[in-house]
Amino acid sequence: MNIEELFSVIEDRVKKRTKKSYTNNLIKLGPKKIAQKLGEETTELLIDYLTGSKKRTIEEASDVIYHLLVLLKSKKITLVDVYKELDKRK
Repeated sequence: MNIEELFSVIEDRVKKRTKKSYTNNLIKLGPKKIAQKLGEETTELLIDYLTGSKKRTIEEASDVIYHLLVLLKSKKITLVDVYKELDKRK
């Protein structure tokens, strides 16, 4: 799955408001919880990067990417918005 596909899944889960969806529940908990989860996952990534295996680093990087995309969605920021900003930095 690529970033665009993952972001689309996140958008779909939020739109459908599925009760058993981790994504939807995280959005409902609000910005502080989303920020907390991204912070936790980032810390775990850094620890595994420094002391863990390649496999664990990949797993944690995937968690960081997912939680970052949830954060963006909760702030109504699209991937296009991010891509535009990245283009400015060429």
